Amino acid sequence: MAAADPSLTMRPADGARYGALGFALAFVALPLYILLPAHYAQEYGMPLAVLGVLLLGARLADAVIDPWLGRLCDHWLNQRSAQVLPLMGAAALLLLGGFVGLFFPPWREQTALLIWCAGFLLLTYFGYSLLSVMHQAWGARLGGGATEQTRVVAWREGCALAGVISASLLPSLIGLPATAAALALALCLGLLLLSRAPRAPARRAGEASDAAPVWQVPAFRRLLAVFLLNGIAAAIPASLLLFFVRDLLQTPQWEGAFLGLYFIAAALSLPLWLRLVARIGQARSWGCGMLLAVAAFAWAATLGPGDGLAFALICLASGLALGADLAIPAAMLTRVVQRAGLSGQAEGAFFGWWNAANKLNLALAAGLSLPLLQALGYAPGRSDAEALAALTLSYCLLPCVLKLLAAGLLYMFWIRPQGAEELP
Repeated sequence: MAAADPSLTMRPADGARYGALGFALAFVALPLYILLPAHYAQEYGMPLAVLGVLLLGARLADAVIDPWLGRLCDHWLNQRSAQVLPLMGAAALLLLGGFVGLFFPPWREQTALLIWCAGFLLLTYFGYSLLSVMHQAWGARLGGGATEQTRVVAWREGCALAGVISASLLPSLIGLPATAAALALALCLGLLLLSRAPRAPARRAGEASDAAPVWQVPAFRRLLAVFLLNGIAAAIPASLLLFFVRDLLQTPQWEGAFLGLYFIAAALSLPLWLRLVARIGQARSWGCGMLLAVAAFAWAATLGPGDGLAFALICLASGLALGADLAIPAAMLTRVVQRAGLSGQAEGAFFGWWNAANKLNLALAAGLSLPLLQALGYAPGRSDAEALAALTLSYCLLPCVLKLLAAGLLYMFWIRPQGAEELP
């Protein structure tokens, strides 16, 4: 790949071609991270503590290989660029096969089910990770300034939000078998459109190196620290959302609508965050999103049974905040790579570690919050005062504390040292 183009302008048609694969990746991500825990707990009677440990172990194992996958993606992008799409096609087949195996296990006996679930989680995560890192590195290598790179990420994440919205509605509307078929179609279409998307030109032989001094870049370490804290804060309520809606609000009939409002608000907010980035810069805009999320979850802590309308408004506010989390951090990472002089060489390595951190967030959220809930006296279906207090603490207040810590680090590491942040 050649050096990134600083004058990149992403046309809407090009953005749609590049971002389309994000639809399929998010389409499978929501069932894996939100529906799967509740599905195994309620359909197969798997205890929350056991389920939490299983998800924690699988996600940690998956996160361990992400840095290696990043190096692999750099090697293929640098040295074997003509074979990148066939590699992504093979990863898509693994992802689809793993998804089908997870949601349609042949056994209900607990030991066999645990082994089956663990194996297919690893298979699914491998295919998902390879596709995700390659897709992110592809976009980062297109180059551009702060606003334009945020636009590239926004196209990817906007398509991803469309996938999340579809995945939140289709299982209840058409069932899981048809949902799996829709995933297969989305993967095929995403790869076809990607083959016609903008692409950084191939590098000459010997011009690129697959090795990258990722951890020698101080800005990367600082950004990753903020991303970790903020990501854990976001992943905890994602893991507990269905329990909060069903047992505290007692409005299970509206859970699909709540998810839809949340992700629609995030999608609609992306142009607003792009405009704010152009005015005040990436770091300050991200900080505004964090504070908005804190306000939303603090309000959620005051809710009780039947407060569905208030929670719908909270979903809108937290969805607006989610837009900042989706569009800005990855674009900031691309700027870090550019300023380190590694554009067109090492985006895969950086995004490999980035995705590993993201999965660590999800692993900690599921592996810590679910056993904590059980230890505090909560179990699915319980609505006594002790159980609901534990649910409120875990779903609402803990994310607020973590978000505020992340905002403090963002100010300390990025906003205050930079003064007038470089604008596009």
